[in-house]
Amino acid sequence: MNEKTKVQVQGVPETMLQTLYARAQESKKPNHHIYDERAIEVVSRLDYDFSKAESDKAMSLGVIARTIVLDKLVGDFLSHYPHAVVLNIACGMDTRCYRMEGKYDRWYNIDLPETMAVRSRFFEERGPIFQIAKSAMDASYMDDIEYHGEPVLVIIEGLTMYLSEADVKQIFDILDKRFSKAVVLVETMSPFVVKHIKEKSIHGSHARFSWGAPNGKKLAEIIPKYRYIEQHSLVEGMAEFIPVYKVIGKIPFVSNISNKIVVMEK
Repeated sequence: MNEKTKVQVQGVPETMLQTLYARAQESKKPNHHIYDERAIEVVSRLDYDFSKAESDKAMSLGVIARTIVLDKLVGDFLSHYPHAVVLNIACGMDTRCYRMEGKYDRWYNIDLPETMAVRSRFFEERGPIFQIAKSAMDASYMDDIEYHGEPVLVIIEGLTMYLSEADVKQIFDILDKRFSKAVVLVETMSPFVVKHIKEKSIHGSHARFSWGAPNGKKLAEIIPKYRYIEQHSLVEGMAEFIPVYKVIGKIPFVSNISNKIVVMEK
């Protein structure tokens, strides 16, 4: 029997294990709507109590929906720009770089040192996938990115809701100073959800939602150097595996409070 790996993380970094578990469990279903082989493998190797994630169906459904929406958007971008540089900010244990393998020139996974210490135990990434153990608010991480004017795609998934507006502005300011052009896919949470909703597994990890934007146009108002292109509600992903959401998603309240993937462009 293979010995399992015990990890110790708390707060926002711990949420990466909850979302990893959600992707693995969905991938093991015969009628799965996403398939994440790496997630299955890593979860099988972890000595960790996933009971909070197991009982949090709302979180799991949201993770699956988000993966469906983002995989489509990232895949579409890379099909148009096959020599792109991709920055995955606050990557956690995300494995999209493997699902998209061969479709980009370089992929940089960026997260806090304590997070990357865990990631590096399961993923050896030395190129064309690279690991950078720094905060998204630490501009020095750009020193580790090779850039020669290629198309740039930035993914910011599952992060902004744990930050402040000033933090979000700082992240975009760092990107602005480094890249002459870039497309950013950023997940945002409704202020209503930030204030009133608690996901059991997330709350149990001592992480707290703290900031939200009602829609992409409002986000663009605080980041004027980036142009709002479009937004995709996670309801779009839900509708892929729960057909009733094709109807529910048309209800303004449901659409308004759903997390969004906002597409911004410099």
